[in-house]
Amino acid sequence: MKKDEAKELVEILKKTYPDATCSLDFSTPFELVIAVMLSAQCTDERVNKTTPELFNRCKTIQDFADIDITELENIIHPCGFYKNKAKNIKLCAKQVLENFGGVVPHTMEELTSLAGVGRKSANVIMLEVFGIAQGIAVDTHAKRISNLVGLSNKKEPEKIEQDLLKIFPKDYLKDINHLFVWHGRNTCVARKPKCDACSINNLCKHYKK
Repeated sequence: MKKDEAKELVEILKKTYPDATCSLDFSTPFELVIAVMLSAQCTDERVNKTTPELFNRCKTIQDFADIDITELENIIHPCGFYKNKAKNIKLCAKQVLENFGGVVPHTMEELTSLAGVGRKSANVIMLEVFGIAQGIAVDTHAKRISNLVGLSNKKEPEKIEQDLLKIFPKDYLKDINHLFVWHGRNTCVARKPKCDACSINNLCKHYKK
């Protein structure tokens, strides 16, 4: 896809989904770290149903470091992969306390040094907490839509992100993941995309076939 077409695609999606924002509920930077961690292989809706109890139980980063692992596992069980996520949550809290003075860091290198935080998660945290959009979080929606419309033919999220960074101007980066997530949930759904009702079908490689 050409750069001018990519820009047009974003502008159309912004009009289609004017309320597109991060769907995860949080009130502190570390709460978002936890919510993003829990969202791996899980819907944001399920995470938002799980985190109220967790955030009520753990009000500080120290609380997350200190909570009994079994109690933590029981709380986050609905989000799946709960044993691994619980282990990462406790270790991540300990790392933030010991390595960053209890303050969530805001660089890609520092964030990805935390247990359970990969590049996609770091991109979300940097944007939603610190307003820094230097990359694009490529989740399942962003991956699927990027492949279908013709923005990237890669399969690995990191490589798709690099393709997107080459085609979109820097001032567009903050909107792309939100728009792709909303488009993926509402129109370009995985099993049966609503192509005829899609606001960007005139720009879509898949639709033109």
